Amino acid sequence: MKLADLQVVKGHECLTLYTWGTGTAKHYFCRNCGIYTHHQRRSRPEVYGVNIGALEGVNPSDFAPFGWVDGVNHPSDKKT
Repeated sequence: MKLADLQVVKGHECLTLYTWGTGTAKHYFCRNCGIYTHHQRRSRPEVYGVNIGALEGVNPSDFAPFGWVDGVNHPSDKKT
């Protein structure tokens, strides 16, 4: 989805922002429990990624198999 379409409907006051490196990606976490909720992507800043496990009523296994990024080998870090 496009970043402009993201709407946090509940708990916005509990989110905290974390950035590092280039500052392009913006990662949001719950300041109470620490769970990652969503982020503006570094590889495609116009879209966002969501932790579907953080969505009420959503079972991540319903979406399997799905793409996976391990957090260490970021696609934007690959040398061309």
